[in-house]
Amino acid sequence: MPVTQTAPIELHYWPTPNGWKISILLEELGVPYEVKYVNIGKGEQFRPEFLAIAPNNRMPAIVDPEGPGGAPISVFESGAILQYLGRKFGVFYPADERKRVEVDEWLMWQMGGFGPMLGQNHHFRIYAPEKIPYAMDRYLNETHRLYGVLNKRLEGREYVAASEYTIADMAIIGWAQGWKNQGMDLEEFPHVKAWKARLEERPAVQRGLAVGREERERQASLAEDKDAQKVLFGQRAR
Repeated sequence: MPVTQTAPIELHYWPTPNGWKISILLEELGVPYEVKYVNIGKGEQFRPEFLAIAPNNRMPAIVDPEGPGGAPISVFESGAILQYLGRKFGVFYPADERKRVEVDEWLMWQMGGFGPMLGQNHHFRIYAPEKIPYAMDRYLNETHRLYGVLNKRLEGREYVAASEYTIADMAIIGWAQGWKNQGMDLEEFPHVKAWKARLEERPAVQRGLAVGREERERQASLAEDKDAQKVLFGQRAR
């Protein structure tokens, strides 16, 4: 029996690749949700009310008022949110264990590599005040390697895992939006290019990527906003 959602899910969010994962899935699910912006350039991720649901001071996070047993539940970490919503609604996350393992493999691949490594690449290429050739080459090469892994995986396949569109694709597509700033040429990775175009034809993906676009455009460019860089880079334990 399909699960219905009556009360909106709270999405604590800022329009970044990690945030897009969840906005895309919620749009694909077609369930009611309410966006609560967490402006990470202004340090809103350190507010006590946000830390109460996301102790790692990273968005996204959700609060589902209709969680297990009908009681509210909060979930932080984008991969955990994808899995939770996939289990709850029974779509985009296969129930068959072999297929689910395959989805989890590629979801963890994104969480551990095609995300952190691309982010470091972007940081040292765009934001670092000192251009360090070793660091730039290190993360550029690793980004290239990861795109190569993805390209090989997509050869002869429409989607990354389980022969169907899943949360693994949703986790990866947002990070692939930044290929130019990552120093990549998609012509080198034709299967990635075709997969990216295929997903971007989906209306829910288009809507998910658009959530918060105007909000973000009202802010100064991070490359020029030194105050935001101080908030985002060089954080220590509080």
